[in-house]
Amino acid sequence: MTQTGKASLKRSQPNYLSTIFGVAVVLFILGIMGWFFLNIQAVGNAFKEDIRISAYLRSMNKDTIAQIQQYIAAKPYAKNVTYVDKKKAKEIWNKENNEDWAKILDVNPLPESIDFYAKADYVNKDSLLKISDDILGAYGNQITDLQYPQSLVTNLNERASKIGLIFLVVAILLCSIVIFSIDNTIRLAMFSNRFLIKTMQMVGATRSFIARPLNIRALINGLISSGIALVLLFVLIGWAESQFPQLKAIRQFGDTLLLAGSIVFLGVGISVLSTHRSILKYLKMKLDDLY
Repeated sequence: MTQTGKASLKRSQPNYLSTIFGVAVVLFILGIMGWFFLNIQAVGNAFKEDIRISAYLRSMNKDTIAQIQQYIAAKPYAKNVTYVDKKKAKEIWNKENNEDWAKILDVNPLPESIDFYAKADYVNKDSLLKISDDILGAYGNQITDLQYPQSLVTNLNERASKIGLIFLVVAILLCSIVIFSIDNTIRLAMFSNRFLIKTMQMVGATRSFIARPLNIRALINGLISSGIALVLLFVLIGWAESQFPQLKAIRQFGDTLLLAGSIVFLGVGISVLSTHRSILKYLKMKLDDLY
């Protein structure tokens, strides 16, 4: 009789190992999706911040040029502000066009300029127009023109908007699937524990007394699942960065920390919430309904 009771109690225990690995796999898939999203956003920002903006100068003294350069460098939208003289402008032109026109022209027709790159948040049509108005408004007599590849800016923003919308839809669907999958996994694990929960209630145990150890176990299992998912994810990221070093160059510590924190929060939060819901469900059910 004792052996039968022990066997029944053993069968009533949820299979925590399978639950932990099941949740870890789902979180790992979510982590991959999140990592793709962060990298696509980082790559897009890198492309935007690689667009050169040139403020072409009239002939003037070095002090005025330095004043304009300092004015642009002090603005929140500007980065890597440099003065480009005629010689440097010729080198850039030859490099970009893969030819040298020195054999044809004796005089360098390229103007001097102050080149800079705008931060990603400012690389859009409206912001760049405001930047142009700001600089030309302050130094319109010293600057002949401010140029940047307008068609490239428009195309980048249009494509970024489309890709962002697609990923937003996919992310919402994936999060819904992840939440549903983890919830079902936890509920299946708790199903085998329904008689133990009901028995404790029948002998006078309070809801908090019954729920506390199971919620703590869910918290621990959620942390373990999240840890496994993060280890697998960072192994995958390390391999990808070894194959494509550009990914390491654009990696942001804050984004990586946000991704890791989201996985832990989701794993622990859903595990505890699903466990607690299952406990309350079985506590409210009649004994006959458990069969």
